[in-house]
Amino acid sequence: MTVTVGMYQGPEGLGPEPDVARNLAAIDDAAARAAAGGAQVLVTPELSVTGYDIGAAARELARPRGGEYHEAIAAIARRHEIAIVAGYPERDGEQVFNAVTVLSPDGAELAHYRKTHLFGDLDRAAFAAGDALPAQFDLGGLRCGLLICYDVEFPEAVRAHAEAGTDLLLIPTGLMEPFGRIAEQVVPVRAFESQLYIAYTNHCGRETSLEYCGLSTAASPDGEVVARAGRAEELLTFTADPEALREARIANTYLRDRRTDLY
Repeated sequence: MTVTVGMYQGPEGLGPEPDVARNLAAIDDAAARAAAGGAQVLVTPELSVTGYDIGAAARELARPRGGEYHEAIAAIARRHEIAIVAGYPERDGEQVFNAVTVLSPDGAELAHYRKTHLFGDLDRAAFAAGDALPAQFDLGGLRCGLLICYDVEFPEAVRAHAEAGTDLLLIPTGLMEPFGRIAEQVVPVRAFESQLYIAYTNHCGRETSLEYCGLSTAASPDGEVVARAGRAEELLTFTADPEALREARIANTYLRDRRTDLY
């Protein structure tokens, strides 16, 4: 059974002030369009509920796991009968994490993940680092996994998913200029070397100090780019095919040929 993935790059022009209501409305609209196009899951960008480059507001807008953001996204998922991957600042006691949740079409939580690799002062000023890999869930016969943005730039993080059996890696991101090469070069290589599908979904436009690259990218286990956005707001779809995955893993023997006795 194949899985069709929607990837929402947007909303464009987040601006300097976070607007949760606007972001939720944009996710709602994208979910409706993705579901109408046959997608079983919609992936949204890093911290899609609040915005990413929002400074001290990340702590102010942080909410607990299963709280009001969960309820808002769950309502969207139920309304359009589609699973949704959405990012938010998660409060846990005195700590705040850069988190992502996956909610099923009936609004139940399928998986939850906290970003493990923090990017520079932007992340470290606001967030604590997560300490658990990999986060996984099953969808349409595929084992899906989660990372967030900078995580994918560490081959060990992606390889941990490969070793745990992830077939489809869903990655909300907030990739900014001048790092477009991550979407254009690194993401397809990660898919190829670890033999899995990757859906890397970015913001677009400007938010406070950041100019986002766009360039949301879906890559297949043979290293091919199967979908790529431009730099403006866009909804992409692609299909992850278990048979193509099986054939790629037969043709490419990287995972079987590793010398784990040496490293």
